[in-house]
Amino acid sequence: MRASLALAILAATTSTALAGGGFDIVVPVRPGMTIIINGVDATYAVVESAMGLARNDSLVPTVYGGRPISPEPNVGHYYPSLGRMPGYGRLEIEPPANRRLPQPAESYHQSWGAQSAPLPAQSNVPVDPPPVIYAPQFNGPRPLPGPPMRPPRPRGP
Repeated sequence: MRASLALAILAATTSTALAGGGFDIVVPVRPGMTIIINGVDATYAVVESAMGLARNDSLVPTVYGGRPISPEPNVGHYYPSLGRMPGYGRLEIEPPANRRLPQPAESYHQSWGAQSAPLPAQSNVPVDPPPVIYAPQFNGPRPLPGPPMRPPRPRGP
């Protein structure tokens, strides 16, 4: 009985140490962000034998379910780092000289303007002005609430 209990405790405590050797599912931190591992888009894919800080062996991770990404951008712009010369000129078709010309476009004009808001109306002095307001009288500091203070006792011989 004691041996089976000790074996169960040993299996329960060492099973967490073996949990890091399986596979991982790659989930990006921000939406719209891609995670590329060895030229493969590994976003929401399964990665097996991924390297980490706790691993001291360097295994090449295998990505299951990812799609390959081309190393050069698929756009029509010129990137000097790719080492290819850009295409020069355009594919233009010269129309014949005696073709029928389109109608001229109508004139178009648009303008914008801005100005300050109108000032408020000026008020005149009222016919019957209010009386002058007097400030309150200040007679010095008021005594604190509570029992009155005793005068200080004289000192001396």
